[in-house]
Amino acid sequence: MSRYHQVYESWKSDPEAFWRDAANLVDWTRPPQQIFDADAGIYGRWFPDATCNTCWNAVDRHVERGRADQLALIHDSAITGTVRKFTYAELKAEIVALAAVLSDAGIGRGDLVVIYMPMVAEAAIAMLACARLGAVHSVVFGGFAARELATRIDDARPKAIITASCGLEPGRTIPYQPLYDGAIDIAKHKVETVIVLQREQQAADLTPGRDIDYASATAKAKSDARDIPCVSVNATDPLYVLYTSGTTGQPKGVVRDNGGHLVVLAWSMENEFGVKPGEAFWAASDVGWVVGHSYIVYAPLIHGCTSILFEGKPVGTPDAGTYWRVISDHDVVALFTAPTAFRAIKGQDPKGEFVKKYDLTNFRTLFLAGERADPETIKWAENQLQKPVIDHWWQTETGAPITQNPVGLGSLPVKYGSPGVPMPGWQMEILDDSGHPVPRGTLGNVVAKLPLPPGSLPTLWHADERFKSAYLAEFPGYYKTADAGIIDEDGYLFIMSRTDDIINVAGHRLSTGAMEEVLSEHPDVAECAVIGMADPMKGQVPCGFVVLNAGVDRPAADIEREIIALVRNRIGAIAALKTVVPVKRLPKTRSGKILRATMQKIADREEWTMPATIDDPAILEEVEVALRGRGIRPLR
Repeated sequence: MSRYHQVYESWKSDPEAFWRDAANLVDWTRPPQQIFDADAGIYGRWFPDATCNTCWNAVDRHVERGRADQLALIHDSAITGTVRKFTYAELKAEIVALAAVLSDAGIGRGDLVVIYMPMVAEAAIAMLACARLGAVHSVVFGGFAARELATRIDDARPKAIITASCGLEPGRTIPYQPLYDGAIDIAKHKVETVIVLQREQQAADLTPGRDIDYASATAKAKSDARDIPCVSVNATDPLYVLYTSGTTGQPKGVVRDNGGHLVVLAWSMENEFGVKPGEAFWAASDVGWVVGHSYIVYAPLIHGCTSILFEGKPVGTPDAGTYWRVISDHDVVALFTAPTAFRAIKGQDPKGEFVKKYDLTNFRTLFLAGERADPETIKWAENQLQKPVIDHWWQTETGAPITQNPVGLGSLPVKYGSPGVPMPGWQMEILDDSGHPVPRGTLGNVVAKLPLPPGSLPTLWHADERFKSAYLAEFPGYYKTADAGIIDEDGYLFIMSRTDDIINVAGHRLSTGAMEEVLSEHPDVAECAVIGMADPMKGQVPCGFVVLNAGVDRPAADIEREIIALVRNRIGAIAALKTVVPVKRLPKTRSGKILRATMQKIADREEWTMPATIDDPAILEEVEVALRGRGIRPLR
């Protein structure tokens, strides 16, 4: 029996008592007396009178209490074929050494440091070293173009940058020096210090007077036996700023505070993910995204787990069995990844031949999040792994799951297409565009009742008014998720699409997510995306893009007819799907989200700019070629 309903009702009946109890999972330098101050900040602040240090909670306390020799962090690079392992004691030594280097560069409590790193252990060490000093870190995805990095430098105004000489992709090396040097040249704000990790694949030239060699500086700090204690900060002080894309083109700096973040992540590991201290947990994401912050670096370490930091891809490094190899090698009990990763694996290995090659005996649960998990991908993973597959949903802004099937509290029945039920702290509602509640099962705007729970953003970096206008103004008393969905009679949430992915066909609001769900059911389809194309008669009509499974050699016209018939049968003629375009690949961000908005602009012959987060720009050219083959003529 699941304890979920009992636990959720205990939160709902007395939120402050619930979070006071959860706060006992955290070491405080001054424990909270007041749990919530409704008059502080924009919608209230959690643990306003408490003080703490996040690095202490993630590392030091485990060293002192019996986990010094337990593995804390494993860096597994499928690209270089190397594995590095750090016990909690070894991780602390690395963090202290880098904290000493930062301290010597004048970095202290409240100062901001940009971290521009590939997927190396030093990226996590850099985040924790900043936290140790009470400094604020802002991780920018490694390999972002110079102009994108410069935009974030100007907004964040860092005193230092921690970076590396290069990043690695399958078959290529990406020099970082032209990117960070270019960004520093472009930016109006001038950075005083750059700490550079030299990688053997390609070295960078250090700029005298500005650049510090990471390895030699930290080695000296170790030889000098430097000791940098954890700096106590207010629970409401920022731990980090993480930029997410904004509709105006200006990135939004999501602020994460120390205290609430500690509490909600500590609570989530066992209650939501069902993972115990000492077990190995793997979030196959990037430290540049919120999943990497919450569930590679912070939550597993706060909970006393072993965390896996992986440099590679789900396919191609070297094959579609890479994930199973990592799980087997490091005795991983739970994997958290994006649905797009599993669609890629399914496309390359539809029969799951690679799964059989590895020992997954101790593997318990697969968690999917990042974009909508279509039921066919979940069913495929269930069939291949014979393990529970749990979809869940959250955002950069929230820092932890909004809805989940909480394994640790006892699993609820799985409903395909739903990322579960609201977690404590989240009261979800569906409103129409005028802000009125809609009946259960009706599509509308997904919103959360204020106040947001601990760990959620209190504001945007130096932009309180933008925070209000972007998230709170449209539906007073609620946080706007900008997602569209439904809540069913059992309280399960179904996220159907972003609100700007709802298309209007002859006055009927239709979800592209619902159509994608049908397309993915076709046995020849590995991945798909549906966009709304402009139509002079109906306003918009759907256009489906499909990536076929490896080995499919049937005529594309036959597959198109079958897909159109399938949509007509499942959704109805109202869907008006008449165009299905086979493509080699779908354009995605580096975190695996499909760039539907850009695809729509291409199909509608609108001006568009190359998304900064795109994984491979060449894919958009492939989309254009495919559209031309169907008589749709993009501008370029």
